[in-house]
Amino acid sequence: MMLNEIKAGKVARNKPRKRIGRGESSGWGKTSGRGHKGEGQRAGSSGPIIFEGGRTPYFRKIPKRGFSNFLFKNRYREINIGRLEERFDAGETVEPETLLAKGLIGDIKEKVKILAKGKLSKSLTVKAHKFSSSAEQAITQAGGKVEVIG
Repeated sequence: MMLNEIKAGKVARNKPRKRIGRGESSGWGKTSGRGHKGEGQRAGSSGPIIFEGGRTPYFRKIPKRGFSNFLFKNRYREINIGRLEERFDAGETVEPETLLAKGLIGDIKEKVKILAKGKLSKSLTVKAHKFSSSAEQAITQAGGKVEVIG
């Protein structure tokens, strides 16, 4: 089946928009489907998306206890040696500053982990926070050096 062979079913039809406030005989006159009085009747009323009609919102009911490691987890920006092969010349030093300059990381504060996807034929001095064992092997086999930062 191709995209040009797809037929719009009953669900996908385009309905004309409802013209409200055009007299009683239209079926959408007087209150224009908004009901009588209250906030919903007024113009510009939408209210917060979490509003549950005045009852206690769900997020306030659920217990909040325990510990979350979300803020303290070590996150690494993963870079494959194949990308180093593309962006760096032989003999260059690869460190967070040069990775930032070449656009491989977005922030100097990011921790970097080097992974082994791709092939490396140039000798590079690679300084990063972490290395996979196979990436470390590939860099040393290509004649490069591996240095762990902090």
